[in-house]
Amino acid sequence: MRNFAVLLYVMERTNGNALAISMISVAEFAPMFIFSFIGGTFADRWRPKRTMIWCDALSAVSVFAVLITLVLGTWKAVFFTTIISAILSQFSQPSGMKLIKEHLPVEQMQAVMSIYQTIYTVFMIFGPILGTFVYQKFGIMVSIAVMGIAFLLSAGTLTFLPPDRLNVVEKLGTTLRQEMVAGVRYVLGKKILTLLGLCFLAAGLGGGLVQPLGIFLVTERLGLPKESLQWLMTFSGVGMFLGGVMVMISAKAISPQKLLAFGMFISAIGIAICGLSTTPWLTYLVYLMMGLVMPCIMIGINLMILQNSDSQFIGRVNGILMPMYTGAMVVTMSVSGLLKEAFSLVAMYEAAGVLYIIGLLFLLPLLNMPKIITET
Repeated sequence: MRNFAVLLYVMERTNGNALAISMISVAEFAPMFIFSFIGGTFADRWRPKRTMIWCDALSAVSVFAVLITLVLGTWKAVFFTTIISAILSQFSQPSGMKLIKEHLPVEQMQAVMSIYQTIYTVFMIFGPILGTFVYQKFGIMVSIAVMGIAFLLSAGTLTFLPPDRLNVVEKLGTTLRQEMVAGVRYVLGKKILTLLGLCFLAAGLGGGLVQPLGIFLVTERLGLPKESLQWLMTFSGVGMFLGGVMVMISAKAISPQKLLAFGMFISAIGIAICGLSTTPWLTYLVYLMMGLVMPCIMIGINLMILQNSDSQFIGRVNGILMPMYTGAMVVTMSVSGLLKEAFSLVAMYEAAGVLYIIGLLFLLPLLNMPKIITET
């Protein structure tokens, strides 16, 4: 709701100004680079349940503060709803990972992550529809108010979580800088995490090359109107939902590294086919297929981090590895338009497929590794 309400509102206020619209993405992604590692380190220092509740409560306060500024006529403050919640999510998300690590038996983690991914996909499909409806029906004020209420409801729901374990939040007498350095050494000292980071880097570079080019795929390769892009997203979303259900059913049968490798391989082939295809039904089918394997990638990543990281390092591992993907993606996103003009749309998609294969190569040494479950 937030993303689409803000997008539609900014488009309306600026008459579709490209710079203003691009700033929405900057507001969403920039905090990932600036605050991810810091947030992950603090998540390791603080009690995870309390951290998540405070993050949602502060998000609600910020949203209502923005609502007041809108009433007073300062429309540009709407960007802060995205910025502040994006910053706070860098503290909240790794805390959620810690809670899963601390409270779930190992044999249930894969099934739970599959359920989580499936629920997330449902909101990815219906969130934009709901956000568009509320904005068009009631306007930005009601949209912002609903966001604030949703954050408060989330904070209230989190109070029902089990109490934080006191033994994992003991003050160790170390500084923030010392803990950040320890986190980097921890990742570099574990082969599986280092290779996973290199895989993220290659996949991020590939994903960023083609992420902004979907509209050109529709208009130039398929010869369809730009509005048809929504159908590609719909097929991808439906595929993600079905893929999440499939992984949930077969949760215990496949190791997370094999899930991730399978998802990377199918995505590489799919991206290459999309670049070559000029047939709409084939491209739609491939988007459905790539959606099906996306849960394999996301669930595989999260499980590999959970299963191969000690509880006291979960936040920092997450804060180091995740920005490698988003950072690489934003780098190539920023130059993809120029590269498309210099080369061609087909070349861009084929290059992205190759980068995914390179990422897959970093995973190959891990495929036959025994499952390592660190202490909780």
